[in-house]
Amino acid sequence: MKSDEEKYLAEEKNIFKELLGWLVYILIIFGLTYLVITFVGQRTRVTGSSMETTLSDGDNLIVDKISYRFRDPERYDIIVFPYQYQENTYYIKRIIGMPGETIQIINGEVYIDGEILGEEYGAEVMQDAGIAEVPVTLGEEEYFVLGDNRNHSMDSRDSRVGILKREDLVGRAWVRIWPFSEFGVIKHE
Repeated sequence: MKSDEEKYLAEEKNIFKELLGWLVYILIIFGLTYLVITFVGQRTRVTGSSMETTLSDGDNLIVDKISYRFRDPERYDIIVFPYQYQENTYYIKRIIGMPGETIQIINGEVYIDGEILGEEYGAEVMQDAGIAEVPVTLGEEEYFVLGDNRNHSMDSRDSRVGILKREDLVGRAWVRIWPFSEFGVIKHE
């Protein structure tokens, strides 16, 4: 028969094992969360109207950070990238110009390699061509991005944003999670 002291020590040992088990479980959850946020996806919030009507102010999105490790970005992808002049600020725009192409905005219309783009996004005539008033030729792994609400967007036309390099792309907007009435996978084309 066990003494009271032995029972107490055995019970204390079981409590310690239980706590240690929970601690390991919590550490594993934190580790997996860190890996997912760092390499797979992250939540981001749309601020402003530069992507209207596709995305609205206050929309919450999940950004796919892994697909560009396996494939190249494509024209019309909605991407997220850091704004270089303000820490922890990310912009959401649409890829319009691809590596090796020459982009120019003439009379408010986007021309790529001398041909009018003829897209459904950004249907309004752009008031300001910015740096694309003259032909802009993209180098390897460089992208020209525009907001869908062209006259209310700071994008590649503005030298503070400029041409993006592939390494600047955090990821591709994937799913809208808020508001619930708009929940779903984001269409890029």
